[in-house]
Amino acid sequence: MSTIEVQSPGLLTTVQDLGREGFGPLGVSASGPADAVSLRLGNRLTGNSEGAAGLEMTLLGGTFLFPQGATIALTGSDFGATLDGVPLQLWKAMEVTPGQTLRVGSTRSGARCYLCVHGGIAAKPFLGSASTHLLSGLGGHRGRALRKGDVLTIGPHTASLGKCAVAPEALELLSPRKTLRVTPGPQSELFPDAAQQLFYRTAYRVAEESNRMGLRLEGPRLPHGPSGEMITEGVSMGAVQITAAGLPIILFVEQQTTGGYAKIANVISADLHSLGQLRPRDEIRFERVDWDAARTLLLAQEQLLTSPDLFVL
Repeated sequence: MSTIEVQSPGLLTTVQDLGREGFGPLGVSASGPADAVSLRLGNRLTGNSEGAAGLEMTLLGGTFLFPQGATIALTGSDFGATLDGVPLQLWKAMEVTPGQTLRVGSTRSGARCYLCVHGGIAAKPFLGSASTHLLSGLGGHRGRALRKGDVLTIGPHTASLGKCAVAPEALELLSPRKTLRVTPGPQSELFPDAAQQLFYRTAYRVAEESNRMGLRLEGPRLPHGPSGEMITEGVSMGAVQITAAGLPIILFVEQQTTGGYAKIANVISADLHSLGQLRPRDEIRFERVDWDAARTLLLAQEQLLTSPDLFVL
């Protein structure tokens, strides 16, 4: 049985797979990776199914000892990782020999880095998923972020050999965006033209209080939003709620499953992975697209992720 020993956990490192869809009516959000594209590619590089569990590191990575060795890949943002002091390349499968130590530093670009290992991280599933849901303390490794001294079990090896590296051209097309494309929200028509124009021309800043539940934005307050109380209703990931103070919140992977704020827009599925790479103080804008464009962009992204030209030797 192969293991990973956590010598330093980093700022916030959790076990994540692709999440637990379908339990919103029970009040359980999907959780899963903040940047699903990076986790999917890391798993394919290491010969796993796309939904295998890996480690998600936020802003500051950890230090991990591999007593028995492993095949690993680091994806997502550049955290200046080294293996026994030798710098590692992102988006590439590599062999770790028994006894080597992986050190993942602080971010040099986006918010999150992913460590995938051949066989995946073995964790007891909760509602069919190994993803850590921090707010409820369920899933993942003991329902929490990793701590110093934790020992993670690596799942059994598979026959798949994985890939070598992700093609640079594909990485450019999949790179995170700071202009987020959105479709109109369920209550968009309740916002007057002046409020909508301000929303789409404003450069918002990601607030320090942002987390996996939601991204709070700072900027001009939207005037004359919907008045009165709204009946609480189901909400989707990527929904852009406007609070009573007139500021947006983008609902994220550990979102509440219902909400009573009006939703002016919804981030399209093809841009959800970009949310996972936003850091506090990053500036973003919103660009409105129609439903057909949103579907076309998602289809193009999925075609790229399954293309034979996605990987190079």
